[in-house]
Amino acid sequence: MLVRDKLILASSSLRRQDLLRQAGIPFAIHPPDIPEVRSASEKPLEYAVRLAQEKALAVAKRFPGRFILGADTIVVACDQLLEKPRDAEDAARMLCLLSGRGHEVTTAVSVITPAKTMDTRSCTTKVFFRELTEAEIQEYANSGEPLDKAGSYAIQGGAAKWIPRLEGEYSNVVGLPLPLVGEMLRDNGFF
Repeated sequence: MLVRDKLILASSSLRRQDLLRQAGIPFAIHPPDIPEVRSASEKPLEYAVRLAQEKALAVAKRFPGRFILGADTIVVACDQLLEKPRDAEDAARMLCLLSGRGHEVTTAVSVITPAKTMDTRSCTTKVFFRELTEAEIQEYANSGEPLDKAGSYAIQGGAAKWIPRLEGEYSNVVGLPLPLVGEMLRDNGFF
């Protein structure tokens, strides 16, 4: 396969890379260099959509005529947007909010086509945590695993044992809803 036939992933996320590999979608990696700052008036879904689009657009400028995929994942619990934690203390705070409750994980996905059209869609999954002990929260927060993850947990990692159920797409919670991505790529002529 020629490089130009590969999708360009506008992300450095190892989880997104793993998911695309699992799906057998050929891709190259070109992370965008954009600030991820939410405006005070921006709703969580608007924020995720804007970031997915900005990531895709930033990379599309460098690779005209290619398929570009940008994505952004957010976690909302108790009407709060839970972004990546600043440190272990912030991770523990978020895990306390998630303990014993359901929350929503939404990923916005933007595909830019070689014809410069943009298709943006989103996928939401409801995730339920069991009640966590203070010791579990502290141990996990201090493990380092939560530090680069929205909501301070990895469903495919140490937090898996705390999630008795979810409603929706598992791969979305990991960071990229593969059924939606496949549908978008097919609808836009990649396959």
